[in-house]
Amino acid sequence: MQAFGGAKLILFIGDRIVVLRRDDRADIPWPGRLDLPGGGRDGEESPQACVLRETAEEIGLSLQDRDLVWCERYGRGVFFAAHLPAEAEDLIVFGSEGQGWSLMRAEDYTRHPEAIPHFAIMVRRYLVQTFG
Repeated sequence: MQAFGGAKLILFIGDRIVVLRRDDRADIPWPGRLDLPGGGRDGEESPQACVLRETAEEIGLSLQDRDLVWCERYGRGVFFAAHLPAEAEDLIVFGSEGQGWSLMRAEDYTRHPEAIPHFAIMVRRYLVQTFG
């Protein structure tokens, strides 16, 4: 795989996805917007290792490679999807980055004015490829 800058996860908890509210700081891209779990690559880690590490850091969920059911590139980013049962909501422990988290219908995220536009494109792409 070509060099990548980071990885994001479309993480379904039951029938909704995990959405993070980014910090509202001028020194980061898309301040205050609705984000997905994931982030920048550390060293030479693989896209899978990156997204799994970032997800654990941001929301306290330890997923495995086998949980990742979809993967697609977008620019320098790699997007994944995973599905967990609704009960996994009780296991979320919000980390130190961002203003908070919520669960949202994936379709609502794709249309939300505060969603990061290229993340919304990837959520929409996953929904079309997976559910038609």
